[in-house]
Amino acid sequence: MTADRPAGGATSLVGEDFDWSEAIGGWRGMAESVAPGGVFVTAYLIWGGFRIPVIAAVATVLLMVAARLIQRTPVTQALGGLLGVGIGAIWAWRAGDATEFFVPSFFYTGGYAVALLASMLWRWPAVGIVVGLLKGWGGRWRQYPRVARRFQAATAFYLGTQLVKLAVQLPLYFAGATAALGVAKLALGLPWFAVALFVMWRMVRNVELPEEPEDQPPPKE
Repeated sequence: MTADRPAGGATSLVGEDFDWSEAIGGWRGMAESVAPGGVFVTAYLIWGGFRIPVIAAVATVLLMVAARLIQRTPVTQALGGLLGVGIGAIWAWRAGDATEFFVPSFFYTGGYAVALLASMLWRWPAVGIVVGLLKGWGGRWRQYPRVARRFQAATAFYLGTQLVKLAVQLPLYFAGATAALGVAKLALGLPWFAVALFVMWRMVRNVELPEEPEDQPPPKE
């Protein structure tokens, strides 16, 4: 499947207004995210098996990459989709089961959740790192407990969205419900990420740091 998170989507966290188009990587980014999975599910419902759905999904993402190359537009997101679909295709082909197409994304989501949890335990919550970089704060926000707690809460929320994805998709996988799993994967992909990004934006949009004194360190609460 294609990447669930467009590279530029995180910049929506620091805008004065939330930009839905930026969050989903533009309508073309949305289409490129949904198309391979949609084609896979459609092909599975029509033909069944695993060969045709896998070939159809790979062909779709290859066409998207080719279109961007011909138009000389950035191919980063399309190449990310090619990597994701390619790994899923190899996994499904080796197993001879269309349901296995989704297995690599479970590892990705699980690893992402572990990384988010680790960032919270180390007191460097991932949302704080991203916002700090985008706003040019570096790690200065960690000197303000209220700000750090806000970033911890936003990171915990995002961690929860990853656990929800696993909680919905894993039972469908173990039940062998390939079509339902494909639909759930689409719904919990880029659309789910955009909604999560909006909630996190609401959580951190008013966070600001006081001006740093020149002659003394910033006060701690």
